[in-house]
Amino acid sequence: MTGPSASRDAGRGGGPRLMLRHLRDVMAGGGSPQDRLDSTVKVITGALGAEVCSIYVRRSGNLLELCATEGLNREAVYRTRMRFGEGLVGHIAETGRSLALADAQNHPKFAYFPETGEEIYHSLMGVPIRRLERVHGVLVIQHTTAREYTEEEVESLETLAMVLAEMISGGEIPGSAANRGEGSPVRIAGTRITGGMAVGRARLHRPRIVIRRVVAEDPDDELRRLTDAHSAMHDALDKLLDSTALAAAGEHRDVLETYRIIASDAGWIGRIREAILGGLTAEAAVQRVRDDTRTRMAGVEDPYIRERLTDFEDVALRLLQHLSPESDPVGEAEPEGDWILIARSLGPAEILDYDPTRLKGVALEEGSATAHVAIVARALDIPVVGGLANLLGEVEPGDPLIVDGNHAQVFVRPGEDAHALFRASMAARTFERAHYAALRDRPAISPDGVAMTLLMNAGLLIDVAQMPVVGAEGIGLYRTEIPFLVRREYPDVEAQTALYRQVLVSTGDKPVTFRTLDAGGDKRLPSFIHEPEENPALGWRALRIGLDVPSLLRQQMRALIQAANGRPLRLMMPMVTTVEEFRTARSFLDLELERADSRGTVLPASVAVGAMVEVPAIVLAIEALAREADFLSIGSNDLHQFLFAADRGGERMAGRYDSLDPVFLDVLRRIQQAASAANIPVTVCGEMAGRPLEALVLAALGYRSLSMSPISIGPVKEAILHTNISGLSSYLEFLTKSPSSSHRNRLRNYLAERRFSAGPTYV
Repeated sequence: MTGPSASRDAGRGGGPRLMLRHLRDVMAGGGSPQDRLDSTVKVITGALGAEVCSIYVRRSGNLLELCATEGLNREAVYRTRMRFGEGLVGHIAETGRSLALADAQNHPKFAYFPETGEEIYHSLMGVPIRRLERVHGVLVIQHTTAREYTEEEVESLETLAMVLAEMISGGEIPGSAANRGEGSPVRIAGTRITGGMAVGRARLHRPRIVIRRVVAEDPDDELRRLTDAHSAMHDALDKLLDSTALAAAGEHRDVLETYRIIASDAGWIGRIREAILGGLTAEAAVQRVRDDTRTRMAGVEDPYIRERLTDFEDVALRLLQHLSPESDPVGEAEPEGDWILIARSLGPAEILDYDPTRLKGVALEEGSATAHVAIVARALDIPVVGGLANLLGEVEPGDPLIVDGNHAQVFVRPGEDAHALFRASMAARTFERAHYAALRDRPAISPDGVAMTLLMNAGLLIDVAQMPVVGAEGIGLYRTEIPFLVRREYPDVEAQTALYRQVLVSTGDKPVTFRTLDAGGDKRLPSFIHEPEENPALGWRALRIGLDVPSLLRQQMRALIQAANGRPLRLMMPMVTTVEEFRTARSFLDLELERADSRGTVLPASVAVGAMVEVPAIVLAIEALAREADFLSIGSNDLHQFLFAADRGGERMAGRYDSLDPVFLDVLRRIQQAASAANIPVTVCGEMAGRPLEALVLAALGYRSLSMSPISIGPVKEAILHTNISGLSSYLEFLTKSPSSSHRNRLRNYLAERRFSAGPTYV
């Protein structure tokens, strides 16, 4: 039986099941690997009523080679090659998605290879040959007539491709051993998330089960195995939900409840059953449905839907583990030596699950420069590169990797030249660390007597532990939203109080400035409903949420008051846009202080309330705000992007508008002058404060307090110790009289000429 009717008979013992059995017999039969390949294309051609069936196998350097064909010129075998993305076959390999075309030659990706003799064929259906998320090749059928392929036919060919993937990945095809990670080195460019360099072996964040048996002997037995594994998975989840250990961890309980809901979805289980009736084992059927769901949702950008996809993949993995308890998940086994963690994406706290003494770097398929994992990685001094296209398809577990966070690239199976670059960079980094460690206890005072206060930004308790290591004089910005982002439930007052108290105890007598909840925009709370917005960075976020939902803001203020327990309390409001907003927020704090006093709560020794200056509108009212606030803090990242209307996370806008642009420096000068006139302190908290050249310019503008990531304190302190700030201030005044879009180069040259720097420090 051939053609569409074969697919419709999947559940009656014919069609795909019969094809799978034939393929299994071919794979188990005698003859050379090439004989088995040639037999395979004949079986598929006959079973699907096609006039052409071809198998293209991936080679080193992302090349595809025609290794077997029935219908095309035999002389083209091992002569026809194309790159990923070249022609329709290359397009299928690059995207990892199936393609069914009634008129292939009119498709914009069509490319003609004259040696194949395929000009007489019009319709084409091709599917990726995929195993463990890696595309190993492409399986194609063609017809001379222009015909529409049914969804059932596409699914049948995809099922056959799973079997072929086992042959290819197992080295049963000439030259296919290179597909297992033994090919030439590969360099993948991405986006810098945190700087630094690291070397190690690839460790998968999400383990992957190796499917060792694809073709089912007895579909009824496979259905029974699926039912048993499904029940066992639910029993395990029930036991976890009833455990005493889980009772105190609400966010974990919610995750498992989500697993149980998704795992019970009838549509998902139904698709797995259909794949089993089509001839696959239970494991292969689960993997097939998992891959199909991931492919269909690959282009979805909605964060809620993508989170559901992540939940679904977790459930699928759990079910696979119950189906094959004896199979070791690929990725759970720890590679020897140091690790480079590879993942599609990574949450802010997930990096903490790994041994920090062995985890040396992170490489992500997704993730931008503003990814929240950067906050934790920066505190741990771990280089992270994101936006690495096809990372999981290119890297095998255990592959040697080099992560170059400074230049946003990852070397897969690197050669000696890449290793030489790594060794030189690490030697320089080791020298720098030792040099900065020697400066840890020295005050940041310039040669002309300008004393600077160097604080650090933090968002987790692990950050706080860095204070004595880097010599920070306090915490100028504690991001309270991080614990909110990693929990499915909104933390109550008691939970928040316990956290804030730990922070205060850990810092001893050094000051801590807590920023109230800065959620919304790209920081969506799992416990809160965020409506879609066209411009989320400019929408309902930060203080705007707190003012519209006062209970959230007041509960946080209540927790901070209780946590202070007689110590000084400093808190600041993010994204203040009008003076009235600040007054309203401060009135909430007054109410909470009155409430605490009436209930006998120990009040803070003192209370200082500040405002984040990051919206251009409040700069125009900065004098009035300075009269109302106890201190000001500048969020230079947002202030810069809002002032120039340039998304700081957009690749095209990156570097387009310099932070040393005279317009931006004028804005910073006005804020500093307003704070000075009101006799209140002002601190710069954004990335600008942690760059040595920018930090010196801020000091020249009159700023005396900077807050930055822990690893930036050493370089900034060294720059201050070797720079005459008053001389730089005079030179900066001179530059304001000359037209320029940026003062960066002239400032760098000025400092280098006076030997205040070793040169490369000022970038």
